[in-house]
Amino acid sequence: MTISDNTTGTTANRVLLGPNTFQFACHKDVPCFTRCCHNADMYLYPYDVVRMKQNLNMTSEEFLVAHTTTAIRDMPTFPNVMLKMSDRNGNPCTFLTEKGCTIYPDRPYSCRAYPLEPAIYGDADGSMHVQYYVMHHDYCKGHDEDKTWTAKAWMADQEMDPYLEPNNGWARIAGRLQADSFRSRDIDVNSPPMKMAFMAAYNMDTFRRFVFESSFLSRYNVPDRQLDAVKHDDRELLMLGLSWIERILFGDGPLEEIS
Repeated sequence: MTISDNTTGTTANRVLLGPNTFQFACHKDVPCFTRCCHNADMYLYPYDVVRMKQNLNMTSEEFLVAHTTTAIRDMPTFPNVMLKMSDRNGNPCTFLTEKGCTIYPDRPYSCRAYPLEPAIYGDADGSMHVQYYVMHHDYCKGHDEDKTWTAKAWMADQEMDPYLEPNNGWARIAGRLQADSFRSRDIDVNSPPMKMAFMAAYNMDTFRRFVFESSFLSRYNVPDRQLDAVKHDDRELLMLGLSWIERILFGDGPLEEIS
């Protein structure tokens, strides 16, 4: 998560953590409590949207309209989904109250990780790796607390295991989209393949209807156990969607076409 300097007047420093430890704690008695929840320039991963819309008992479409904006940034042919801030004084997060976050159990990945910034990257053989950076914003007093963490311990404390598989899958796709190999083929953000990919990544309700009400299951081999799961489990449906994106955009991945 990053903070927009032009409105907060803050400075930030990012340091590679590696095998080292860092000091940090965040609680209501820290003077800067919830300061980072204002004017946040935050990307939402696909699994973030799944968790947040379920917490709010909203459809994906309702959540995307009410709580997100899109912007073209590091993926020239695919929109980044950003969390929309409120228009209250200081532009706090919509879900922030005086007592803290109203969706805390399902808060986004970046909120969970802070002050760590996990950088996910892949090798040529398709394997994924993570490097951890520690963010220091000059307003943040959490670094003055005496609690010491390794990256692994912090991620476990913040209950991030369920996020790892879908986030790794999305990072693999995003890395390929950043390579911008589509513009030479006259494919842009409004092209049908990219709109379909966006649906499969961020709009689980529409994607579920597409899977079960179109010719999808006659074209792709989805094992019975996986098919039963995606009927009611949005995380499993997202994993199917990510594998389908790899197939339709790049012609590879685990999802096999029926010959």
